[in-house]
Amino acid sequence: MAAIQEFLGTGRRKTAVARVRLAAGNGKITVNGRPYETYFVTDGQRGLVTQPFATTATTGKFDVRVNVSGGGPNGQAGAIRHGIARALLTVDAALRPQLKADGLLTRDPRMRERKKYGQPGARKRFQFSKR
Repeated sequence: MAAIQEFLGTGRRKTAVARVRLAAGNGKITVNGRPYETYFVTDGQRGLVTQPFATTATTGKFDVRVNVSGGGPNGQAGAIRHGIARALLTVDAALRPQLKADGLLTRDPRMRERKKYGQPGARKRFQFSKR
């Protein structure tokens, strides 16, 4: 019995981390054991997930299994997009210019700033009184 070859990619955005596995198939995308159509409610999030395939014209050529944790729905969709793009690179390195041109290989580094001690929030300060 021959093992199915899987290509791995890890995607991150904000606090969400997605572990992506690509295998040759017919385009089925599963997120945490559920079809991605039911996992992501909005069309924008679904479009984000499938963007790497649209960019590289590989729609329907791979089955995708994703384990994603942390963050909210938008962060998770962005992490999956990043993971799929990275996994596609392991499939074919010639796809790099297309993926890079669309900014799919860049990790979105924006994260919530931590709250500082002695203050009510990350940037907010207590009211200053000169006298």
